[in-house]
Amino acid sequence: MLSTSEDAVELRRVAKRYADIVAVDYIDLDVKYGEIFGLLGPNASGKSTTLKMILGLVKPDSGSVKVLGINAQEDPVAVKRQVGYVPETPRLYEFLTGLEYLDFVGDIYAVDMSEKKMRIEEHLAALELEGREGDMINSYSQGMKQKIALISAFLHKPILLILDEPLSGLDPKSARIVKDLLRKLATQGVTTIMSTHILEIAQAMCDRIAIMYEGKLLALGNMEELRQKARLPGSDLEEIFLKLTGTEDIRDVVEALLR
Repeated sequence: MLSTSEDAVELRRVAKRYADIVAVDYIDLDVKYGEIFGLLGPNASGKSTTLKMILGLVKPDSGSVKVLGINAQEDPVAVKRQVGYVPETPRLYEFLTGLEYLDFVGDIYAVDMSEKKMRIEEHLAALELEGREGDMINSYSQGMKQKIALISAFLHKPILLILDEPLSGLDPKSARIVKDLLRKLATQGVTTIMSTHILEIAQAMCDRIAIMYEGKLLALGNMEELRQKARLPGSDLEEIFLKLTGTEDIRDVVEALLR
């Protein structure tokens, strides 16, 4: 298990603009080692940009991003070596078979050949892809493609996982396996930052949750702290989310859809 007094991820006064659009508006954020951390928000709230800045895929206009003790702006490659990433819409090489793709990813991360073979076999079996690993990825269902993307993120045993809608398209059994795996990895000090629109999953899985809206960090904490922030004792995450983002009154929208 990892042991460190530092945070796994540390953002300080981070901002990012795209022309006239403020994607991220001077946020501060800390994510601890061994934490399953939820990053939530409506569309265009700044979540994806924040995740990409943590990964080193996007440079902030101002502020600092420190990941696993590394300055993400100065050495993004060092960050990527230790991070597993599943974007919201994974882009796989669909002209390869599932096995060829995972073998390719393992080589990129310089995983030992025998270790790579063992890990691929274990994950294929766990996610019930045995017997289909020799098929072309372009013949896979969306759920099968998601499983391949997840395996590729886990394959090199990263210290930090960044998962955008990780359970998208998964059947209930596979989703449960992934959730249990993330919890087990957390006990070993592996950190997960997860973004999802399924608030029940975030409430059930995440140790702490950050809610973003229009590039700002509206709230951060565990469920009890979020309830206090929203002044909604005993409420669930959906009620908190709708109140803090100012979208709790949806009756007019529903009525319009039923006309």
